[in-house]
Amino acid sequence: MSRKETVKRPRMSNQVVILMLLLSLLLPVGCKGGQQSPSQVPEVAVVTVKPQAVELTMELPGRTSAYLVAEIRPQVSGLIQKRLFREGSDVKTGQVLYVIDPAPFQATLDNAKAALGRAEANVPAVRLRAERIRELLADKAVSQQDHDDASAALKQAEADVEYWKAAVESARINLRYTRITAPISGRIGRSTVTDGAMVTAYQPMSLATIQQLDPIYVDVPQSTTELQRLKRNLESGRLNQKGANQRKVKIILEDGTMYPSEGTLQFRDVTVDPTTGSIIMRVVVQNPKGVLLPGMFVRSILKEGVQEKAILIFQQAVSRDPKGNPIALIVDAEGKVQQRTLTLDRAIDDKWMVLSGLQAGDQVIVEGMQKVRPGVSVKAVPFEPGASRAMKPDDKAQQAPQGK
Repeated sequence: MSRKETVKRPRMSNQVVILMLLLSLLLPVGCKGGQQSPSQVPEVAVVTVKPQAVELTMELPGRTSAYLVAEIRPQVSGLIQKRLFREGSDVKTGQVLYVIDPAPFQATLDNAKAALGRAEANVPAVRLRAERIRELLADKAVSQQDHDDASAALKQAEADVEYWKAAVESARINLRYTRITAPISGRIGRSTVTDGAMVTAYQPMSLATIQQLDPIYVDVPQSTTELQRLKRNLESGRLNQKGANQRKVKIILEDGTMYPSEGTLQFRDVTVDPTTGSIIMRVVVQNPKGVLLPGMFVRSILKEGVQEKAILIFQQAVSRDPKGNPIALIVDAEGKVQQRTLTLDRAIDDKWMVLSGLQAGDQVIVEGMQKVRPGVSVKAVPFEPGASRAMKPDDKAQQAPQGK
């Protein structure tokens, strides 16, 4: 045997020894027919399902509109003599906004008063003549025709008085209309006319618009699909609307901040918009500081009702199967993992509301799902929200064989 061969033999024996050591280390893992030893049972954090009463809400877009709107138009024709308000200011009911030149209307009133006085002065003489003729008719001193003419003249004189009384009142009303006043309290917009402009009675173009902003409306569209679903839930008893504040509505502004005052649901419209397939719900909101302006887009949170036996689980406990169906893992009475297919309704904060797939008493795995599979025995410990469970060293060692 050469020296070269005697040098190689120790090296080959060292490789064999190393290989045998590696096999001896891996042998305990694969022994016992794949059964888990007590030290290999993974630990998972679970939450026990407990039905609870949950107030359900829906968040819908809405648009604000003025509580009252008054378009200011002249009721008589004439020349605008003066505008007496500042654009964009708040006005009160009865406040004078415009003054139309009153001179021609004052003249008409004076003329009507004069005519009324003339008619009233003519009545006593006509009445006395009619009375004398009536007395003479009894003595056959005048004809019946004379009596009839005198009676007709009296009635005509009295009618003239009434006519001119009405003319005086009409002229007085028109004179009053030369002072255009605010019919409601609110904020007035820009004026479409200036001093010296000619206006006509009841013209199509308004002089200005007043809008009452406190309170203010929020019009919220709701699809008929959602409305029918809500009605079915109420009829089936899944929801009840017996809460004291059931009609209260929260408002979210465009920048995402919550409006400080809650609104009140006033009514639901009964007409469906054919273009959108929705109805309008009108909410009344107090607006003392004028934060809400007409035409703003907001979001409203409306209360659907209270579900007495709702099942809620943490969102992190729900995953998806290859088909996209929501699933959850539970620990059964034997301490083994089982998979459940869920039907979800909606997200409420950090939880899902489950319609089917779980029942009271189920232990849903919230943490540790990555290292288990259905049929595996596990050790269930209570889940502590807000605290992540640190992985134990033996858990790290168990991940490799479970992945095979």
